[in-house]
Amino acid sequence: MTLIDWVALGMLWWKGGGRAAIVRWLVDPGGARQMAVLSGANLETVTRAIDPSLARPGRLARARMAAESALETARAAGITVVPWSDIRYPTALAAIADPPPVLWIRGAPDALRTSSVAVVGSRAGSAYARAVGGELGSGLAQRGVTVVSGLARGVDAAAHHGALAADGCTIGVLGSGVDIVYPPEHTRLARDLMRRGALVSELPPGTTPRPAHFPQRNRLISGLSQAVVVVEASERSGSLITARLALEQGRDVMAVPGNVLNGRNRGAHALIKDGAKVVEDVDDILEEIQPAERVAGNSPGCGSLPEDPVLRQLSRGESYDLDDLIALSGLDGPRLLPRLLDLELSGRVVRQEGGRFVRP
Repeated sequence: MTLIDWVALGMLWWKGGGRAAIVRWLVDPGGARQMAVLSGANLETVTRAIDPSLARPGRLARARMAAESALETARAAGITVVPWSDIRYPTALAAIADPPPVLWIRGAPDALRTSSVAVVGSRAGSAYARAVGGELGSGLAQRGVTVVSGLARGVDAAAHHGALAADGCTIGVLGSGVDIVYPPEHTRLARDLMRRGALVSELPPGTTPRPAHFPQRNRLISGLSQAVVVVEASERSGSLITARLALEQGRDVMAVPGNVLNGRNRGAHALIKDGAKVVEDVDDILEEIQPAERVAGNSPGCGSLPEDPVLRQLSRGESYDLDDLIALSGLDGPRLLPRLLDLELSGRVVRQEGGRFVRP
């Protein structure tokens, strides 16, 4: 599919009532999705395969018009559009149960493919929570780990600020379009963050923040991260939604203990009682993950990109066919082939006769 096809599919995802059917199509390792990616099928063919009701002419026409408008806005605002089929789409996010068809990014798309940890907590964070969030953000950044959070008040903002103060890489995941900063007093923080990382959303430009958007946003925070650290959370905190989603996605969940006399910490303490690792400093986090080492010359403030998951599996001089690479990398055909093409164009793999690949 073309870029406008993917964006229109994203519009149907949010506005057309076909979310469940599109999710099934995206996470299916073959079938209609493989046909669309490999054979160049168009939106009409794909939507008929997903759910015939999505392919009604009026519905597709509205989705295309919305997609054209969103792409025009994105071009004017310098927003990068990364569809599911793009090699820049984060592998970790593609593997969750409900990955969005399209990501909208302001800043460096490569930041989304670095070693990363989410630091989240109360919007009405105490001075203690904000101090801990800042210290963890700074410590992770100093060790080459990208800090992911939600650009919210309180702990989220403290974690972003900590990463930026350490000249690190940080990602803000929004419950609005990436051209609308919420809360508005974080406009300067968002600007600094775009220079040292990225703002990202599954919502098209111009989408205003709404309460229903934030629980959906939280699955992207955890989906982009190797682990989620909850600094301060009440029993009804949105941070607990992120922690639950992280567990469903197979991510590590950790929590910072707080004042037992303060009800703001009951949610974090409940996570600890349920088995979340206690975090007292950044080393407690690093024991559970394997961050990439920082390398001079990368994008400003960002740690080194982890080695491509395909390239990492190839021994130099050995040749592999497509089935070998699918088994070794854990990627299905539609996601593997664009990565192989990128590796081939950059000279990191060589295609041999018979369709085999070798790492020189």
